[in-house]
Amino acid sequence: MKIYFAGSVRGGRGDQEWYAQVVDVLKKFGVVLTEHLGDPGLDHFGERGITELEIYRRDMAWLSEADVLVAEITSPSIGVGYEIARAEDLRKPILCLYRSQPDRKVSIIVGDKYLRMVEYKDVDDIKTAIDEFMKTVMVGQA
Repeated sequence: MKIYFAGSVRGGRGDQEWYAQVVDVLKKFGVVLTEHLGDPGLDHFGERGITELEIYRRDMAWLSEADVLVAEITSPSIGVGYEIARAEDLRKPILCLYRSQPDRKVSIIVGDKYLRMVEYKDVDDIKTAIDEFMKTVMVGQA
């Protein structure tokens, strides 16, 4: 299975440790095309030595070939929102993970019934959410 993981780069590096944990769980189910999002060496400037156009083309190709999209949406990101919308247009199964924040709420995508939205508190919640999501995806592909 090919998995596209989405997480905020420019506004979400404070969530990098969470991203790394999500990537580790996802790797049990297949190839994580965007595993670099969990890399602590990736800073808020993003990838070096590659243009925005090259990133866009590469990421959209990965998204097209992915079987599913899993997004960590705690930190608001135009890019992640764009990836979610594209994945929905491509009819990919989508799981959105987020932590509750007392000072802000998740955006309007919570109202999109196509998306599976799961709030988590710890890595056990992440594991459970991904396990349940992948079971339904695998049943749908059988």
